[in-house]
Amino acid sequence: MFNFFSPTNIFLALSKVQKFINSIFFPILIVSLVFALILSPADHIQGDAMRIMYVHVPSAWLGLACFSAITVLSISAFIFKIKNFFYINKSLAPIGLFFTFLAIVTGSLWGEPTWGTWWVWDARLTSMMVLMFFYIIYILCFKLIKKEQLLLKISSLIAILGAINLPIIKYSVDWWTTLHQPASIKFGVSNSIHSSMMLPLLSMLLVLLLYGALIFLMKYKTEIIRIKKKNIKRL
Repeated sequence: MFNFFSPTNIFLALSKVQKFINSIFFPILIVSLVFALILSPADHIQGDAMRIMYVHVPSAWLGLACFSAITVLSISAFIFKIKNFFYINKSLAPIGLFFTFLAIVTGSLWGEPTWGTWWVWDARLTSMMVLMFFYIIYILCFKLIKKEQLLLKISSLIAILGAINLPIIKYSVDWWTTLHQPASIKFGVSNSIHSSMMLPLLSMLLVLLLYGALIFLMKYKTEIIRIKKKNIKRL
């Protein structure tokens, strides 16, 4: 019987997806950069420094999204013993760490001209820093723990504990008085960001999403190869 979910078939399917993303990535990147750097207007208060938003905001969204996905997959892998989710998380965590780090760095670059300082222990910034440490701890688990069952339990626990921080990041600007501005984009209600800035923001989100997808596909394909080699050695 044809098994679509066999490692070989998954590898072939991922290769096709990767090839497609490669074919559209650079045209979308160029168009997005033109919108973000040239066609979109400068902010009437912050000037061109506001353009950092086009990298900072999507990076923060993706950093949160990756950890949310890791949490859901960790719980599912622990309950239903689906090892494939375990390998997906292993490939996804470094990407989430990258986007979280990028969000912190670009936030600092944006904060210096607007706040007059590179860093403050603001609720939003601090909670994002906590998220970055959770990513680091999660990744270190895969490096340091060799027993698979123990790794599954500890990594799932770390993911669940780290997920507690996600709503803190999201609502910190509403719960506390912070230097970080409130959310400009709220689904289901009117947004405070103009459409001339929304388009390049969403296009840059697509660029970073495609970039993250490419890195994930390469890392996950590497995991599939490693699993196949491991299975061959057992034969």
